[in-house]
Amino acid sequence: MGLDVGSKTVGIAVSDPFGWTAQGVEIIRIDEANEEFGFDRLGELVKEYKVTKFVVGLPKNMNNTIGPRAEASMAYAEQIKELFGLPVEFQDERLTTVQAERMLVEQADVSRSKRKKVIDKLAAVMILQNYLDRTSSKF
Repeated sequence: MGLDVGSKTVGIAVSDPFGWTAQGVEIIRIDEANEEFGFDRLGELVKEYKVTKFVVGLPKNMNNTIGPRAEASMAYAEQIKELFGLPVEFQDERLTTVQAERMLVEQADVSRSKRKKVIDKLAAVMILQNYLDRTSSKF
């Protein structure tokens, strides 16, 4: 399961059973102020899709350092690792949201309001697909 962890939402993607392609599932709303991180819904999806691993996007700074947003993603990853007892791997996600937005504008001509509703899910797809491509090339 691929996760694009933001400050207000978490984009969710899953792979096919063979681990070849990533598909977007949904976007879970989170509310950091009230400590509501969508873990209940995430747990439902973990069961539904028989998830065996999380791939969390790591939004490093362009100079490859870890900033506040990456630290927040790492903290979220640690929480889901403890909650679900599943391994977590990180995938560098620099520019995935930019790529996702460009794809929606150039290829699908999606309006700004509609882009906001799907951008995190598409970013999660790109994070997971990049991970799948990177790990499958080892064979």
